[in-house]
Amino acid sequence: MSSRLRLATTAASSPAPTPRAPHFALSAATERVHSGTLSPEDAHHLFDELLRQGTPVHERSLNGFLATLARAPPSAACSDGPALAVSLFNRMSRGPGPRVAPPTVHTYGILMDCCCRARRLDLAFAFFGRLLRTGLGVNVITFSSLLKGLCDADQADEAVDVLTRRMPELGCAPNVISYSILLKSFCNDRRSQRALELLRMMADKGACVDVVAYNTVIDGFFKEGDVAKACDLFHEMMQQGFSPDVVTYNSIIDALCKARAFDKAVVVLRQIVDRGLVPNAVTWNTLMASLCKHGRSKEARDIFDSMAMKGQKPNIISYYIMLHGYATEGCFVDMTDLFNLMVGDGIVPDHHAFNILINAYAKAGMLDKSMIIFEEMRQRVKPNVVTYLTVIDALCKKGRMSDALKRFNQMIDEGIAPDVAIYRCLIQGFCTHGGLVKAKELICEMMNKGMHPDIVFFSSIIDSLCKEGRVMDAQVIFNFIIHVGLRPDVIMFSSLIDGYCLVGNMMEALRVLDAMVSAGLEPNVVVYGILINGYCKLGKIDDGLNLFKEMSLKGVKPTTITYGIILDGLFQAERTVAAKEKFHEMIESGIAVDIGTYNTVLFGLCRNNCSDEAIALFKKLQAMNVKIDIITLNIMITEMFKLKRIEEAKDLFASISATGLVPSVETYHQMMTNLIKEGLLEEADNVFSSMENAGCDPNSQLLNHVVRVLLDHGEIVRAGTYLSKIDEKNLSLEASTTSLLISLFSRKGTCQKNINFLPAKYQFLAVAGCS
Repeated sequence: MSSRLRLATTAASSPAPTPRAPHFALSAATERVHSGTLSPEDAHHLFDELLRQGTPVHERSLNGFLATLARAPPSAACSDGPALAVSLFNRMSRGPGPRVAPPTVHTYGILMDCCCRARRLDLAFAFFGRLLRTGLGVNVITFSSLLKGLCDADQADEAVDVLTRRMPELGCAPNVISYSILLKSFCNDRRSQRALELLRMMADKGACVDVVAYNTVIDGFFKEGDVAKACDLFHEMMQQGFSPDVVTYNSIIDALCKARAFDKAVVVLRQIVDRGLVPNAVTWNTLMASLCKHGRSKEARDIFDSMAMKGQKPNIISYYIMLHGYATEGCFVDMTDLFNLMVGDGIVPDHHAFNILINAYAKAGMLDKSMIIFEEMRQRVKPNVVTYLTVIDALCKKGRMSDALKRFNQMIDEGIAPDVAIYRCLIQGFCTHGGLVKAKELICEMMNKGMHPDIVFFSSIIDSLCKEGRVMDAQVIFNFIIHVGLRPDVIMFSSLIDGYCLVGNMMEALRVLDAMVSAGLEPNVVVYGILINGYCKLGKIDDGLNLFKEMSLKGVKPTTITYGIILDGLFQAERTVAAKEKFHEMIESGIAVDIGTYNTVLFGLCRNNCSDEAIALFKKLQAMNVKIDIITLNIMITEMFKLKRIEEAKDLFASISATGLVPSVETYHQMMTNLIKEGLLEEADNVFSSMENAGCDPNSQLLNHVVRVLLDHGEIVRAGTYLSKIDEKNLSLEASTTSLLISLFSRKGTCQKNINFLPAKYQFLAVAGCS
């Protein structure tokens, strides 16, 4: 049986078809447009039959069908409903003979709307011209289509001309809807001041200004951050006798939430209720979403509970907001309880709700729990591609590549097509965890399906492998990328060059540089900087300097970073005079000198025993009001201790807060170890206390070093205190600390009487030393 639409037909002996048959055919066609199953071929076949029979169709049926086509989203059956509507109209109105139905003003309005939706304003105005020639006249609805089309095409100023000039010329007075189209357009374009001028024009021309018009402009000012104008307009609206509605208050609450004025937003919420208005779901959800976004899910839950008390049942969006808020804050018990409450309230959880839970547990590393929820989800609702992406990504990050691949195959078996994000996740996972063969296989599979991964994705993989020291694996991926026809860019080449430099293989780094030039890509300042840094790290400063000269000769201007690399290399090579010359060259060349450069010079001078010059430069920076950072102060504090200028070191430490800076772990590290070496043990303890009070967590390196320095100075009791800190914070005892403990207690006279001062966890080391 043909799937095409047909008019009702009968045998020869049967009576003629009733006049209602075309109406039923169009109704059936309209339903198929709604369901996305009407193809252009079927529609044209229907019109063939309508034109052949010449039976008039009621204009309402025809206009309804065309209007449905005009608003139909693209579907597998029909990719462009508006274009099809225009085509069918042209068929029915072209040439002599019977008409399906005479077009009306409404029909032309629908066609103009079609053209505007298709961004074909030229055709819309052509239909408008045809309408004028028919003598049918025009109405506000016809003009509304044109106004909206002009606004959607970013021609709002032209729309104003149509509204103020063309409409009156054709005897059509703009109404509040006509003005509202333009008000909304101006506000969406962040031109709320222009919208306000139009609002004033409405009032001057006696147009019907309503609360909706005021709301549109008030909301526009709030969204632009112009709170003062929004508030002024709000008060003006009330003075004009318009009572604010829930939409007005929603705009105010949204603006207050964005300004993090949550307490004021709650006050406005109370005002809504006090005025006898009923807050809608948008009101509650706006406040809850903002609170959750800023980590205040407990307060958001209070708002959520208030909804039910005020007779407003939370909708599924409300639950999404709260579930996501709990998930973000890691409140898994609250999240699960709320999920169960949602089910108890009769709201069936969908993909989005399950995805929130699965993603929350996966991000927290609770993969087993995540998989339990995933299996539960499969019993209730079919997972979508987002669900599988969440699960596969979590498995890949844990290195469980066989499980990730199993889920990948499972989604394909369930008829869910993997997208680019799924392939990227698996490819990155296999590259990271050593499955390069499978990664290459997936790349080919992805490309065979017409998905072309961009070069940025592969650059990130190569960069990650190189930073892990796996430059040979990076080279394998690099070669494969070229093999499949992708063209590496400068960023990818520079990542691979950097990888070889990091492992000290400058010969291979230069080989990649040559390949880059052969590919038609010129090295930029970043590439030169990577190579120069590579030479400097290997102590081959002359090779670095030669490359620095080559760069300049080729017209590549060195940057602040490039000079910083050279300066650091020269200071490391103890070529202090050359470093100072290069620093002056940098200043004379007009290259910006930032605090990082000054820190490099200060540290280099201190390391090469040029203390006086370092102190003089530091004082010069202070006199110049250069904004120093904590690294600058760390360098100078360390140097003052080295020079036995203890009071000056302590003064620098005390000045940190006055400069608006915060001590780093390294600052506390230098202060404590140096104070202990100077025998100022109580002061060192005070520094540690201030560190804890400031909320700065000591790391393993600091605590281990402090323990070793104390043990070296025979302070076993104090060392035991800091060993307890290592234990409390679940940090590791470094090998050098362990070795020192055993060595110390193997010395005569430091045995049993001191063991009890150590935490029980470490006493066995001392016993090992004693034995």
